[in-house]
Amino acid sequence: MLLSFYNPDVLGDVLIVETAEDVAAQDTTQKDNVVRIFNTETNDAIGFNFFGLGEELGIQNESGQVFLDDKQVDILNSAIAKTGFSDKLETDNSPKFVIGHVAEMKAHPDSDHLHITQTEVGLDKPVQIVCGAPNIEQGQLVVVALPGAVMPTGAEIWPGALRGVDSYGMICSARELGIPNAPQKRGILVLDQGTAGQAFDFEAAKNLFD
Repeated sequence: MLLSFYNPDVLGDVLIVETAEDVAAQDTTQKDNVVRIFNTETNDAIGFNFFGLGEELGIQNESGQVFLDDKQVDILNSAIAKTGFSDKLETDNSPKFVIGHVAEMKAHPDSDHLHITQTEVGLDKPVQIVCGAPNIEQGQLVVVALPGAVMPTGAEIWPGALRGVDSYGMICSARELGIPNAPQKRGILVLDQGTAGQAFDFEAAKNLFD
């Protein structure tokens, strides 16, 4: 997983890269223009800060989340290797907001409102997602934020657990997706058409509630 953010007006020429979910037990090591952020319990990298590479990466005029291609990731890996760190980043530009099909659904054993779904998202097998929306039903076409998605609010989606049950994404409401004129009430967005795994079209969705 690879999340990248660049905000030169606030932070200067610093690219922030996240490779794993934030943890409480963490520390940093800086070598030259690379800061490695790591889990102190496992020594696994959870992210990097890269200084002074905006122009070389061609992102100096961007702000916010940036999506790096193979060539740009190669530049970062070269910078990592020059410092002596052994980590290697991998490009990840697979769609993170996709259409899902709720193939199975059952009640959560430890909740009166949560449901455990098996939702098809175009992978080899369905993903398990725990959902608390009151209008969710088996057979629906929905919008899924997969791990690695960044919501319009800036919230990041990572694998987690709800009431002790693993969940690998979030089934979204129109409001959570930032769709204009979305209903201001609880409930997921249910689509009329689409194919499981298809990237959700935010541009087309702007007219859903006109």
